[in-house]
Amino acid sequence: MKKRSRKYQEASTKVEKGKLYTKEEAVKLVKETSIAKFDSSIEVALNLNLDTKKADQQLRGAIVLPKGTGKTNRILVIAKGDNAKKATEAGADYVGDQDYLDKIANENWFEFDTMIATPDMMPLLGKLGRVLGPKGLMPNPKTGTVTTDVAKAVSDAKAGRVEYRTDSFGNIHALIGKASFSEEDLLENLKAFVAQIVKVKPSTVKGDYIKNISISSTMGPGIKIQINSFDK
Repeated sequence: MKKRSRKYQEASTKVEKGKLYTKEEAVKLVKETSIAKFDSSIEVALNLNLDTKKADQQLRGAIVLPKGTGKTNRILVIAKGDNAKKATEAGADYVGDQDYLDKIANENWFEFDTMIATPDMMPLLGKLGRVLGPKGLMPNPKTGTVTTDVAKAVSDAKAGRVEYRTDSFGNIHALIGKASFSEEDLLENLKAFVAQIVKVKPSTVKGDYIKNISISSTMGPGIKIQINSFDK
């Protein structure tokens, strides 16, 4: 069994084993149990009642959190002509086409966090699928990163857009802010993210949709949340 640090063990004593907290209590507690020396990330994890073998129950998408993520997002836009100009005006960090794709392929260059591309550029990106896919950087229409409205995509990414995707066990993880955020801002982001997941519930799901919800800070203990506390 992995030996936990003294700080982690101390933080864990603040979390009552087996207890389900209200969303307000959980947000307060996740800040108190943040043990990292840096401004740790706060993540939410949901376990959903999904059969991910069925295509319509594989959730993937994105949401712009109302209070942002607290993370600086470096954006690469693959586009030409007028779309490239719009991307630059919108504040993209890097804008180009084949030149940047060659840089990724030949120099293993990944000085960006999000890649956005116009539909006409996607055939060029196909060759990089094996490289971009595992890193979660391949543009996708479901997450709004393949689009003709590059200005909005850049603006959303800068404002605090987070992507989500179910794993094979029906779990979804997402960043909802930093430990330095106020309880109010973390709570607003948490509520917005859970509401988004409820909104995209597949019509074919039978029984309870959300099995459990928890939040945690980087290196901190998980805190389980009462699902019905989001009904209030």
